[in-house]
Amino acid sequence: FRGGAELLFDGVKKHQVTLPCQPEPWDIRNLLKWIKQNLLKERPELFMQGESVRPGILVLINNADWELMGELDYKLQDQDNVLFISTLHGG
Repeated sequence: FRGGAELLFDGVKKHQVTLPCQPEPWDIRNLLKWIKQNLLKERPELFMQGESVRPGILVLINNADWELMGELDYKLQDQDNVLFISTLHGG
């Protein structure tokens, strides 16, 4: 989490997580639900909108824009690096 997004997660920028086993492969959609339930500490409306991230949150998967990877439908692989960067700034 960067660009201020880490403030919603107790200021922790990096989380190494092991996701629980489930019948279906993990995708970004399910990862966001898991993050909301397990890591997000405050003001979920600043991170999520519906089942996705808010506009203004850049998502990178292994340093590539998630729009190139399938966005919410991207199937996570072992050792993937998912980065959330807030591009929103107060005035």
